[in-house]
Amino acid sequence: MNWTWIYRELITLIVVIDPIGTIPIFLATTASMSNEVARKVAVRAVLISAVVLLFFLVLGQIVFEALGLQLGAFQISGGIVLLLFALSMIFGPTKADREIEEANHKYSAVFPLSIPSIASPGAMLAVVILTDNQSRSLMDQSITAGLLAVVLLITLLLLLIAKPIQKLLGKAGTSVISRVMGIILATVAVDSILNGFAVLGVIQLAQ
Repeated sequence: MNWTWIYRELITLIVVIDPIGTIPIFLATTASMSNEVARKVAVRAVLISAVVLLFFLVLGQIVFEALGLQLGAFQISGGIVLLLFALSMIFGPTKADREIEEANHKYSAVFPLSIPSIASPGAMLAVVILTDNQSRSLMDQSITAGLLAVVLLITLLLLLIAKPIQKLLGKAGTSVISRVMGIILATVAVDSILNGFAVLGVIQLAQ
């Protein structure tokens, strides 16, 4: 078992799902709710996100291949989207700043908590890239699915203890962590772009 590969995939999923960056959106969405209702919203949001991300994990590449799209091209485009997403995390407003304005007591666990916060476009593209049917075995894809479940479980646990974490980190701490994750995601995105060019035979990566 390649622990380096597993560690890298786990970090990638943590970065694109960004459990900590979801906390402020959750707190804003559930501000007027009781603790019991807020817990139900957290569970529902994570379950919805799991269904969406598992759909892309299992069928995402099949759908793209049915449309006649090459995986290399998808890796490049996905990497570009991930890079733009990362740059917005680094230079733009934090995820919380962008989405917290849209959250109020009328919003359910679907928006903006589940989509686009937890199951973000970057996360959807990432799970497709990580479970490449042409280079990943069924066992590898099962491991990725398990890692996804672990990250979503971490997200749920963080949401359930969100208020103490907010007091500990503060707005500044959440902003710093979001930008650090953006830098890591940018590196992953560039690697995806290079791998896409390699799959298409445009470049040859050093071993």
